[in-house]
Amino acid sequence: MPFADYSAAIQWLFSTQLFGIKLGLDGPKNLLRQYLANPTRGVKVIHVAGTNGKGSTCAFVDAVARASGLRTGLFTSPHLIDYRERIKVSGADIPEEECLRHLNALHTLCASLETHPTFFEITLALAMKYFAERECELIILETGMGGRLDATTAVPADVCVITPIGLDHTQWLGDTISAIAGEKAAIICAEKPVVSAPQPADAGRVIAMEANEKRAPLTIVDEPLCGYPLSLKGAHQPWNAAVALAALHALGLNLRYDAVQYGLSHTDWPGRFETFRRAGEATIILDGAHNPHAAEVLAETWQTEFPTASPILLFSAVSSKDVSGVLALLAPIAREIHLCPVNSPRTLSCSELHQALPSDCNCAKICEHENFLAALQAARVSADSTSSPILIAGSLYLVGQARATLLDSTFQPSAQ
Repeated sequence: MPFADYSAAIQWLFSTQLFGIKLGLDGPKNLLRQYLANPTRGVKVIHVAGTNGKGSTCAFVDAVARASGLRTGLFTSPHLIDYRERIKVSGADIPEEECLRHLNALHTLCASLETHPTFFEITLALAMKYFAERECELIILETGMGGRLDATTAVPADVCVITPIGLDHTQWLGDTISAIAGEKAAIICAEKPVVSAPQPADAGRVIAMEANEKRAPLTIVDEPLCGYPLSLKGAHQPWNAAVALAALHALGLNLRYDAVQYGLSHTDWPGRFETFRRAGEATIILDGAHNPHAAEVLAETWQTEFPTASPILLFSAVSSKDVSGVLALLAPIAREIHLCPVNSPRTLSCSELHQALPSDCNCAKICEHENFLAALQAARVSADSTSSPILIAGSLYLVGQARATLLDSTFQPSAQ
């Protein structure tokens, strides 16, 4: 029986998260083949892996390509508020009716397969078929995790991009920079261009060896982009923009100055130093910094954007993350810290978050709250009395819930 409406279809899709994460390419390759969802002849694909900056880089690529006249398909994860954010054509989320149509077809197909596809595999197949139907000329794929066995690697790429590599998802990808770099570099395709951001020495060597073995021409971006206004804040964003432009050049796209200028100044990537300002209310900054490298960048960006103001930090995180490493970088810039659980089955409790604080934390106040709304209310009270901005960070799940609250939207929590 087909699903009666979009809500029922999404409920089924989210239930497939019970199958967990299955790294490997046989499943997604088979699903793409069965659903006729591989890119057609002439369609170009840029595949982006890395630990940090993947989403911003994808967003820059998409915005500049659209400004250059291309019809683009953008696949990213996770979503912040609404599942449909993961699949965009020319900047617009996939409509609910299109999601419903594809999920009905995929539900029937999945029931006939020996091994049930995962949530991420189904989402990728949906996206790729939708991109084909909308005749996208360029598809930008952000890896979900790693690269070597990530479902997105089942799609043949024309240009591969590797953003800065750091320690994250160590239970899946390895506990050294070299091991993680090996997983990311495995997206490199034989004789296809690869573009890399500056990397730690160990990671850079692994990427160079992989590119050499596959006869893939390697471009290492060695300076940030200058001379263009960027809509995304932070000293790291000119580097991400430079990587994005290098990827488009490697694709052979003839970039015009006006298109690049417009695209970079109109790039939208929510939840990454995103600012909410309303008359009579405290300024709120959202940033999904969930590993030490991202936290370091966030702290630097804060000190650039708010050099004289210490934030009231509202923080939460999930298990498997280096929470102590993140808090060691964010706690020193905070006036006070408000801890709460996040809406995820992997959430850490307030006591676990408190234990992860640095021993020399000298914040004026550290508070624990039963949920996000209670934490936000308390942070707003403190902000009103101290005229301090509020920084909400530590997990994309937290940022998604916060963004939904601030925009008065319906939040669709996801485990993946």
